[in-house]
Amino acid sequence: MQELLPGQVLDQYQVIDVLARSGMASIYRARDIENGRTVVLKVPYPQYESDVVFHQRFQREEEIGLRLEHPAIIKVFRPRTKSRVYLALEYVEGETLRERLERERELRGTARLPIPLAVQLAGQLADAVAYLHAQGVVHRDLKPENIMLTPSGAIKIMDFGIALDRTARRMTWGGLSQTTGTPDYMAPEQIQGKRGDDRVDVYSMGVILYELLTGAPPFTESNVYAAMERKMHDFAVPPRELRPEIPEGLEELTLRALARDPIDRPGGAAQFKEWLVNPEAMRALPPPASPTVVRWPTWTRTAIWVVVVLGIVVLAAWGLSLVAKAHRR
Repeated sequence: MQELLPGQVLDQYQVIDVLARSGMASIYRARDIENGRTVVLKVPYPQYESDVVFHQRFQREEEIGLRLEHPAIIKVFRPRTKSRVYLALEYVEGETLRERLERERELRGTARLPIPLAVQLAGQLADAVAYLHAQGVVHRDLKPENIMLTPSGAIKIMDFGIALDRTARRMTWGGLSQTTGTPDYMAPEQIQGKRGDDRVDVYSMGVILYELLTGAPPFTESNVYAAMERKMHDFAVPPRELRPEIPEGLEELTLRALARDPIDRPGGAAQFKEWLVNPEAMRALPPPASPTVVRWPTWTRTAIWVVVVLGIVVLAAWGLSLVAKAHRR
């Protein structure tokens, strides 16, 4: 199928303009002809429409969205009829949290927010994610790009393409990798290929809060593999070392949410919110486990990986040469 153009009609929606283009879909603003409502249409590129795995992802996102009803979560609408694969979503005025952070960087030289605002946004996020968890949904890809900010300062979570629905009668992974998400915001267990539970969202919330407070995620490198490897072996720099005015309790919550072992994190978004409001509730608990690890510099670990990979290549080449010699005989 061809790309949609302004003025064209898709089922009950008339396209107004193109809002964005992602790696796999075009995002259109459209008008619902039946009720006049402005909506967003998320339409996959033609080459993906026949992809079974991609179709399953869209179907899962629609099924989850249709049963969610929360002011901080983008609504999904069910068209009366559907002639091709797409999603009809609530249209929200505003900007993504990522765009807000970049605006802060341009204005002030750093992408961090005022501490009260960071806490207020983290509280809204925790409320919405606690609702998701109560509905049996784990988002699994929380990040500033997937959080809208309205002009009034309210948040809206979007993009449930890789969400886990624990209420589904059968959980199909249909070719989708379990190691799914955005490396900077993924929990260590996701990097290890595990599906994870509610606490993968708690980890992502910890990364987002860390970024709102300090201006950057806790583990950043020039390439995603080095960043993921650091996440598995290093500890985050305490936020107060980067911004001393951060309250101690807020730093403690952030670091607990970033614990490598899920057992050491808040048990869910509701507990994250409770500790955000009342940091003293954490003080009665033992500190997170901090296993002793060899914390080599990143360049050393990268060099070791390069040597290992080269060794494997050399051994493979040697093995192939032996096989070739045996065939010549």
